[in-house]
Amino acid sequence: MSIHSGAVAAAREALICGVPSLCISLNWKKDVSCESNMREAVGVCLPLIHAALKSVQKGVFPKSCLLNVEIPSCPLQNKGFKLTRQSLWRSSLSWQAVSANKHPSAGNFMSNQQSLGVMLAQLGRDASAAGAARRLNSQRRNVEIESVGVAGKPNSQQTVKKYFRLEFLDKDLHNADDDLDIKALEDGFVSITPVSLSPTLQSEVQTSVSNWITDGRSSSLCALSGSKKTLAVPLPVL
Repeated sequence: MSIHSGAVAAAREALICGVPSLCISLNWKKDVSCESNMREAVGVCLPLIHAALKSVQKGVFPKSCLLNVEIPSCPLQNKGFKLTRQSLWRSSLSWQAVSANKHPSAGNFMSNQQSLGVMLAQLGRDASAAGAARRLNSQRRNVEIESVGVAGKPNSQQTVKKYFRLEFLDKDLHNADDDLDIKALEDGFVSITPVSLSPTLQSEVQTSVSNWITDGRSSSLCALSGSKKTLAVPLPVL
């Protein structure tokens, strides 16, 4: 999930400059997440942050990598921390046609949906008259969108416009590997993914972080074990 993440990019820049770094994000979902989940996510992450700070002071924090921490949609219902691998997952894009008579309200629709990455595109007279259908596989039904041509005679000055709404659809993760970050996240775990600057060192980095988790240096992760407030538990290394 971290390929296009701005949070990971910022942490990577810090790592390049020699600064131990981690980044934290919440898996925000429409109609599921709410503002209080942000505060809950902070509480869930505090044991990990404290462990990282102590390890940095002692000089034992994993080197040559950053930690990408992802919190599930309902932080207080998490199943614990889980060491994971970086996936190449990304959302499917779905362009859905918006009726022309609804265009006057399109601006209001966009302003209310900024956080969902909703966009409107206008295809004018230069769009291909033939068009090409696009089908996207996702958990929803397939969506077919065609480009828009010019109505009337070819030399007509009249412009025909069609409006589309872009939606991001989640893919089916049923067959995804259990140790991938996106799968752990969807299963309710707090995902901790080591991200190395060099792909050739990824295996060594994974081992280094696993050792950091299990050798007692991150014992503060267990300090709140059993607490209903944070549900912090020892990191299972799978």
